[in-house]
Parts: sequence; C-alpha cells; structure tokens
Amino acid sequence: MTPTRPRTLVAVAIACALVAWLVIRASFAQAPQLPWTAAPALLLLALAEAITGRNLKARIQGRVDGKPLAPIGVARAAALAKASSLGGAVFAGLAGGALIYALRYTNLPVARHDAVSTGITLAAAIILVVAALYLEHCCRAPSKNGRDDDHREQ
Repeated sequence: MTPTRPRTLVAVAIACALVAWLVIRASFAQAPQLPWTAAPALLLLALAEAITGRNLKARIQGRVDGKPLAPIGVARAAALAKASSLGGAVFAGLAGGALIYALRYTNLPVARHDAVSTGITLAAAIILVVAALYLEHCCRAPSKNGRDDDHREQ
C-alpha cells in the first residue's frame, strides 16, 4: 500500500466542491438548512485518530511496554487512515462547495446559517484529513537506522 498523496485528496475535494456547488445552485430555494452535526463527528474521529497515531508510533518505536503489535492491527490502522483522509476530503469538498455558494447570499438568514455551518464543517474536515495523514505516517515501520521509511513506490 502506498502512502496517500495530497494531490489526490485535493482533486477529490475540488471535484466534490464542484458537485456540491452545482447541486445547491440548482436547489437552494427548496433545500432545508444545512445541519451542524457533521463537525462534531468529524472532530471526534480526528481526535481518535490522532491519539491512536501517537500511541501506535510509541509502540512501534518501543517507547511503551506492552504486548507486541500484531502486523494486521497496524495494517488496519493504515487502511482506516487512508479511508478517513479520503472521507475527510469528500466532506471538505462538499462543505467548501456549499460555503462558496452560501457566501454570496449572507444577507439572508438561512444562507448566513449555512455559511457558518459549512465553514465549521470545512474546518473539521480539514482537521480530520490532517489527523488521518498523521495516523498513516505513524503506521510506517522504522528502518534499520531508526528513521521512518519514506520510500514511495512509483
């Protein structure tokens, strides 16, 4: 499995932002207010991944005593990190597209609420992407000289 490439995440976010903007542009008058509940969920997931990454890295480097890590557990954490970074990019794109549209109409109360909700969701999604990339980085096996392997297969 190769490390997640930031340009892939940016491309996904841009594509989702365009789709969100087009959908909201076509149906903004009929759409209900956007919920704020996505942001706390994204932030909780980001916190869990950051803590998991910190603990996993300490165990891989041998700084914490305990049972040895099962390789499948590290592989599952890496898969979770890849999926979370992609999911965060999707949420960031959707929130970004909605935010771009809502910012044009902040004189309306519904659009102002949507702009605040999507702005907070966008920030939470970016935090999730960063935490997921950190977790993915923590899953790397140390090389013989004690540093993380940064070799990417092209």
